[in-house]
Amino acid sequence: MRSTGTVAELVRRQWGDHRPALKHGPTVLSHHQVVEGAAARAALLADLLPRGGEPHLGVLLDNTPEFPLWLSAAALAGAAVAGINPTRRGPELARDILHTEARLLITERAHLPLLDGLELPGVRVLVTDTEAYAALLAPYAGARPGDARLAPVGPGTRLLLYFTSGSTGAPKAAVCTQGRLAGAGASLAGHFGVRPSDTHYICMPMFHGNAVLADWAPALAAGAAIALRPRFSASAFLDDVRGYGATYFTYVGRAVQYLLATPERPDDRDHPLRLGFGTEAGAVDAARFRERFGVRLVEGYGSSEGGAAIQHTPGTPPGAIGRAAPGDDLAVVDPESGEERPPARFGQGGRLLNGDEAIGELVNRGPTPFEGYWRNPAADAERARRGWYWTGDLFYRDPEGFLYFAGRTDDRLRVDSENLAAATIENILARWEEAAAAAVHAVPDPVTGDQVMAALVLRAGAAFDPAAFAAFLRAQPDLGTKMAPRFVRILDRMPVTATNKIHRVALRREGFRCPDPVWWDRDGDGTYVLLDATGLAALLEQYEEHGTPL
Repeated sequence: MRSTGTVAELVRRQWGDHRPALKHGPTVLSHHQVVEGAAARAALLADLLPRGGEPHLGVLLDNTPEFPLWLSAAALAGAAVAGINPTRRGPELARDILHTEARLLITERAHLPLLDGLELPGVRVLVTDTEAYAALLAPYAGARPGDARLAPVGPGTRLLLYFTSGSTGAPKAAVCTQGRLAGAGASLAGHFGVRPSDTHYICMPMFHGNAVLADWAPALAAGAAIALRPRFSASAFLDDVRGYGATYFTYVGRAVQYLLATPERPDDRDHPLRLGFGTEAGAVDAARFRERFGVRLVEGYGSSEGGAAIQHTPGTPPGAIGRAAPGDDLAVVDPESGEERPPARFGQGGRLLNGDEAIGELVNRGPTPFEGYWRNPAADAERARRGWYWTGDLFYRDPEGFLYFAGRTDDRLRVDSENLAAATIENILARWEEAAAAAVHAVPDPVTGDQVMAALVLRAGAAFDPAAFAAFLRAQPDLGTKMAPRFVRILDRMPVTATNKIHRVALRREGFRCPDPVWWDRDGDGTYVLLDATGLAALLEQYEEHGTPL
């Protein structure tokens, strides 16, 4: 992604622009006021951060005006913001803060209990919603953009350290420079035709890359306004959209399913929203969303680290994400050998016929803007094997070069010597009219490989009917013979991470030994029975007999 300057330049050009720029409840700040606030915080930052250390600050906030103000301030001052995940606890939270070498932590009173008892040597904490914070900031009210810099500012100046949510090990802090963020904003603003009159609704958490790269940055690049929801709320979504006049939003993970699960209203289409951009909604729910709300959802793909991007263009087939973005040489390869996988072949109903040979890991064999992880050379090396960027995501491609998402590499299942992708099965299960959300993961087979386990959240008022579910599966032309779930877990609510992605680690950890009802295809003939205590005991005996750990 080519740089188009710096974020600092985008912030500075708002000076003198008195149109609305930031909306949060009754608070409305103009573009000029945002720059004034950012300049004041940049000057404070320059005085508070010790010389000689890394110019890093941690931000432990919900989506309040202070978050974009401090992002803008860091850009002006040549500093970097580390977004801190408020769902982390104890030593893990302390580890995240200290790993980034932040010497300043910006937080709010609601999050102070998270810091109780933590050892954070050398870290000064500022609490934004206090009189002491207002008094500390007051002397800098007259600052202008450019008055205070910790270091020279250019496209290569580090601006973000944002943690990626890995399935194992400690989260890694991906680096993003001012040039890359400014380029991402300009690219998306151009691709989606963002106008200065637009309002971007930011309801995904700003400590995560999605909200900053795909929502805040294109609004900044286009001179559009932003509207903030402290934390995502499905029930408040439409009221917020109408109240703020929002025209664009981003989503991640289960957010779209939560919105579809809200009670339908006669005025569901009465709003100014025209576009949603995100990941993991799935083709079925994207169609349902458009039918109900009249809003087009664009499924995109861009690794958080910036190493690969796929663009959705006119003519993209249903279910596909798109083709490689300009400048990217994307390929689907065997994770072990690096050999390119053959194109996908489709049968009746779009069924993938050769998933075992077509599905592989997506790599970028061309130059990439991947800027590495903070203080993690081992993770850098893992991403950049053979001189390529390895995304860690499974894909397959059709003969025309369109790419289809098939899940994370750790979401792959090996059933009867056949490789399956969780996302492929999830997309099929999402068609079942009784399902509000579906997740698929592996559980060990007692002998070898994996078995398929599905976790389902049913629509309000629905009850699981094993015969109806089995009939649904039999009617799906693209459900391969190895794809049908052996176990079906019925939950009230899908476990998710702080960014609304399915918490697959938790699902895999519990497996079929969970507190929820589990239905079991005991004989492998498509007939589901409830897994009771007797059945569970018999099943566990099989694992013990073959020495297979659970």
